[in-house]
Amino acid sequence: MKTDSVFYRLFQRLPELVFELAGWPAPDLTGYRFRAEEIKQTAFRLDGILTPPPEATERPLVFVEVQYQPDDLFYRRFFAEIFLYLYRQPPTHPWRAVVIYPERRREREAGPHYAVLLDSDQVRRVYLEDFQHPTAQSLGLRLLQLLLGEPAQAIAKARALVQPLTPEQRQTTAWRELVDLVETLLVYRLPALSREEIRKMLNLVDVDLKQTRFYQEVFAEGRQEGRQEGRQEGRQEGRQEESVGLVLRLLQRRLGALDPAQLTRIEKLPLASVEALAEALLDFQTPADLAAWLAAQDPGNP
Repeated sequence: MKTDSVFYRLFQRLPELVFELAGWPAPDLTGYRFRAEEIKQTAFRLDGILTPPPEATERPLVFVEVQYQPDDLFYRRFFAEIFLYLYRQPPTHPWRAVVIYPERRREREAGPHYAVLLDSDQVRRVYLEDFQHPTAQSLGLRLLQLLLGEPAQAIAKARALVQPLTPEQRQTTAWRELVDLVETLLVYRLPALSREEIRKMLNLVDVDLKQTRFYQEVFAEGRQEGRQEGRQEGRQEGRQEESVGLVLRLLQRRLGALDPAQLTRIEKLPLASVEALAEALLDFQTPADLAAWLAAQDPGNP
């Protein structure tokens, strides 16, 4: 789950990296969204779908799976999920699929039933071991390097990524979003270090990540809905709804789909706790972090 979460964040911010790894020419990525999605009326859940705008019917929809653990049934499940999705929620776009392995030895035989799909132009298998020393140095591949190779080299590579050329660059939203993503990748890659320790090593102790577009866009959406509900239900109720809506959006963008039980608990939190969660979630890396935070608020309620 931790690996899935870090790649989710990476592809959500840089969808062009999916096409670059697969060796496909990238289409116009304006309006593309990367998200996890459950298939209606089934128990299947797709870890990542890169979806173009509905009106851009010529652009491909891309199913993405990061497979770090050997699984003899993986291809059976993966293609079942894809075709169930196409049946239940038929898109107007053509589809493609990318499977990402850390190395070839993790992959298992697909069997004769899926060979025609794996040999087609629609499906790509990517092995990250091939990208440890890339010739091209796009931003996406440079970020990917933080997850590959020796952990001891990650800080030096990260420092080269986030050091702005001028003081003015340090104030830009794009740079702050890059810092947020770099920190997230390093927290995963160097689990013995806290986010605060990583910031000190990168000379970033004064950066306020609440100024990133990730935070600000979701905050604006939550405030707008909260105002509408507040006009209908009263100021206090509206403020509560506004805060909960903001936190849920931030959590879903950071961690993916939330557990229904967690949703219920968050909706029942008092306003002060909701506001505290809005601060704490900036350091969350996996759903387990959210579960631990909720447990700490009410030790008697697992």
